[in-house]
Amino acid sequence: MAIGRRGFVTGLAVPALSLGGQRYAQEQTAKAPPAGAGPAGAVTPARSGAGTGTDTPTGSRIPVSQDDTVDQLVAKAARLRPTEPQIAWQRLERTAFLHFGVNTFTGLEWGTGDEDPRLFRPTGLDTDQWARALRDGGFSLAVLTVKHHDGFVLYPSRHTAHSVASSDWENGRGDVLRSFADSMRRHGIKVGVYVSPADENQYLHGVYANGSARTPRTIPTAPAATTVPTVTTAPAATTAPVAAEGAAGSRRGPVLRLPATDYGAYMLNQLYEILTEYGPVDEVWFDGAQGRIPPDKVESYDWDSWYALIRALAPDAVIAVSGPDVRWVGNEDGSARENEWSTVPVRETAATHGRTDFALSYDTPDQGSRAALAAARPRTDCLRWWPAECDVSIRPGWFFHAEERPKTAEQLTDLYFRSVGRNAVLLLNVPPDRRGLLHEADVAVLSAFDARLRRELPEDLALGCPARGDGRWPGRAVDGDPDTSWTAPEPVTGARGTLTLDLGTPRTVDRVRLAEDIRHGQQVEQAVVEAETDGGWTRVAETGTIGASRILLLPAPVTARHWRLRVLATRERTRIARFELHRSRP
Repeated sequence: MAIGRRGFVTGLAVPALSLGGQRYAQEQTAKAPPAGAGPAGAVTPARSGAGTGTDTPTGSRIPVSQDDTVDQLVAKAARLRPTEPQIAWQRLERTAFLHFGVNTFTGLEWGTGDEDPRLFRPTGLDTDQWARALRDGGFSLAVLTVKHHDGFVLYPSRHTAHSVASSDWENGRGDVLRSFADSMRRHGIKVGVYVSPADENQYLHGVYANGSARTPRTIPTAPAATTVPTVTTAPAATTAPVAAEGAAGSRRGPVLRLPATDYGAYMLNQLYEILTEYGPVDEVWFDGAQGRIPPDKVESYDWDSWYALIRALAPDAVIAVSGPDVRWVGNEDGSARENEWSTVPVRETAATHGRTDFALSYDTPDQGSRAALAAARPRTDCLRWWPAECDVSIRPGWFFHAEERPKTAEQLTDLYFRSVGRNAVLLLNVPPDRRGLLHEADVAVLSAFDARLRRELPEDLALGCPARGDGRWPGRAVDGDPDTSWTAPEPVTGARGTLTLDLGTPRTVDRVRLAEDIRHGQQVEQAVVEAETDGGWTRVAETGTIGASRILLLPAPVTARHWRLRVLATRERTRIARFELHRSRP
């Protein structure tokens, strides 16, 4: 991995997926249910450009028109709502990356695809040690590089010999993915899988980018697949899955019929194995880099079919980076923008078979403000709820190199505030070493990182305190429940909303944590936090966006009994789920 590895090309993205005349609509214009209702997913047609945008149904994807005014675009952005898997993902805050594979033993960051599988020889693999270290570091999901660009696979796939089955490790009977998934769940950590679209081994074997036609393929593919009852399905989860015994062995799940090239079918079969044989998966991570494959030999990926298979087999999983659910933040420094929007403009084109891409450059300093929506308008096909993930490695490299040293707990704490504190999720890479262990130095840093965060954000001084404000239910902002919120007045009334807290006695504060109830979208554009000191209100912090998480570090501690949040600009009615006050400890 290296800077720019994501491979995003401004102006390329996905249209609504269409196969067999059916429209893939799971996340397009799904009307969000009221609190306490059933799962999101009911599809309603979007009315592009209708009225001011406020009559547009809510959903995680809303089409736009080139005739939309800036006000209409903003109004439509205000109608975007996350899916339930996106809400669950944004609440994870700290997630981990585990780069492990043949590169660990060659010393390369990008492999070549022709490595001898016997190079993979961990001497003491212990995935329970990984899980304990991540749990003790406060991480709630881990993503394993099941297949990196070189194509070496960390489980015994039926579809390639370039895997652990061809190594000497465990006499060819080992399965890193099985051990990883079991260990993570045993320690309360959710499971994510990284599956590189690029595959240098399949390129060398004439499967990747071989010019094959995109034709309907039966997945899973096996010698006796024709004897298995199949379900022909477009990329839509509208057809009820049919349980069937795959001819390849013990797999049970729907047999799918999806359009793909030869390599696209190879990927589909591997995804099928991963998603049907290793238990629930909560994140599927698609990189955008091509490794060492020549630029003119890049496969035209079957994104729509890959997405459809994931939706059918792992409906609770988010599809990240080269996917419609989670967006790469645009750098590998672990830092979100100062004002990070989860509601962003995207491009869609049939040429990419379903890939969601940026309307603006991936690294632009502004993805979702009014100005950004206006600038992106000529290149925007729709608006999406597309929250940011901040990936960074604890060491300089992504794979383990003995000569490198990890970041300090203080550096990781700073990254937490610049990612989670800015409406993003932190994805920290912690690479296992050649033993198959997380290095002792890294484990110590993870533990110190968690302890440092507990000191930075100790008990919430505002929890359960008396609260008053205009609008409704001010106490819900301080009840500790992320599913309840203070509801400010409609902004059309002229009042944006003020929420005041009474701590009972003067308390010293130097950290303020805010969160919107993102089930109702991301709305706040500007707000200030004030404290009543010396008989008057003093501004102690200000912010642009809030979103799922905003942490404000005060320049100096402030002591006051009364604190308030004033919303100065908002797109729709503000709903605040968290208004926390903290005093950090040394």
